[in-house]
Amino acid sequence: MANDQINIIGKGITIRGSLSGGGDLVIEGRVEGQIALKNHLTIESSGKVEADIRADELTINGEASGNIDASARVAINNTARVEGDVKAPRVVIEDGAVFNGSIEMEVKLPDDI
Repeated sequence: MANDQINIIGKGITIRGSLSGGGDLVIEGRVEGQIALKNHLTIESSGKVEADIRADELTINGEASGNIDASARVAINNTARVEGDVKAPRVVIEDGAVFNGSIEMEVKLPDDI
């Protein structure tokens, strides 16, 4: 049941350094440094992250600056501003989002192409 918990970094909070954990995390405040999560990370529209991010899934509504490595999916929504390289098997960028960087998706193509 502990993995079903959603943790929140509120609007008035700033964290500098390394952040790691196994639960879902919602960032409404500011994080600078490194983030490593086993589950889902959400950066809300009020959130600002200046960090290299490693997570299973990432949803960005706010600002993210740094390299992103997701094992499952990255969603960059229309209110997001992202600067950095993204590596994930599935990437969604909505119309209206601002993205400056590169995307690497390791896709296995069939041998008969």
